Amino acid sequence: MKVSVLGAGSWGTALACVLARNNVQTTLWGRDPATVAAMTQSRRNARYLPDLELPASLTLTADLAAAVASADVLLIVTPSHAFAELLDRIAADLKPGTGVAWATKGFDPASGRFLHELVAEKFPQSAAAIVTGPSFAREVAQGLPTAVTVHSNSDEFAKQMANLLHSTRFRAYTGSDMIGAELGGAMKNVLAVATGVADGMHLGLNARAGMITRGLNEMLRLGAAIGARAETLMGLAGLGDLVLTCTGDLSRNRRLGLALGRGIGLKQAVAEIGQVVESVETADTVMRLAKSHGLDLPIASGVQRVLREEITPAEGLRELLAREQKPEYSQAFLRN
Repeated sequence: MKVSVLGAGSWGTALACVLARNNVQTTLWGRDPATVAAMTQSRRNARYLPDLELPASLTLTADLAAAVASADVLLIVTPSHAFAELLDRIAADLKPGTGVAWATKGFDPASGRFLHELVAEKFPQSAAAIVTGPSFAREVAQGLPTAVTVHSNSDEFAKQMANLLHSTRFRAYTGSDMIGAELGGAMKNVLAVATGVADGMHLGLNARAGMITRGLNEMLRLGAAIGARAETLMGLAGLGDLVLTCTGDLSRNRRLGLALGRGIGLKQAVAEIGQVVESVETADTVMRLAKSHGLDLPIASGVQRVLREEITPAEGLRELLAREQKPEYSQAFLRN
């Protein structure tokens, strides 16, 4: 089984190392030839994971066509804004029967669609799967224990991907709820900004726990409206990823919230992080979905307005605290 990992950022590099350590024949593609050449010579990803020595068996290439044509399975690990373009680029070289998986979280910013919808439209005959869950690339690269879940339109492909990734240090579970898995992986980034803002304003651990829990409520309500399964959002793809991203300072989205809560402007905060911060675009898509289903998501809405610089974090907090008292769960939600 030959796997090509497309995307040599921190997460793509970490997953390629997981596969190579499992004795899977793995190729890692990067878009910049000079960077790939440096990684091949030094056996390190100097920008993203400088302390990680790449396995000797891991092949690196800047030749996208060759990486795609030689693969039995593709694992795409690019930012969501580059996902659709990459699908177009690989179409001509994708062999019939090649499975297409991705570990990208977020929506397609141009259309607001889920990534699995783009894959199904572009490659309707291919088995497709998303790899998601609570997983910081740095800890995976270090070999620290991690659990993820693989959701697919094919039970066989889900098991195949999970088997390729699974080890004593990297547990991979399986599922078939691609909508729920993608919603959890995208929406947790928005909620992590809210939690980061609260922590940046030194509101305390009680506020953090309340923000995470009420954020999960918003995720569950939106999930129910679009056909996601509650058990998916209560599992690794939802609650697990939400807790990690809201509490772990390796999260770019949490760090963005922390900076905003401390009074740093949006542009400066994003520049200091130095990597793509998915929540900036994801918040708009989450709120479009919510409005199309007539849902009130106050935390996600507040994050959107803060990121649009329509209100300050302090104003957003005041609006949340001023909301009327009500039952924790509506009767309509409990019936679902």
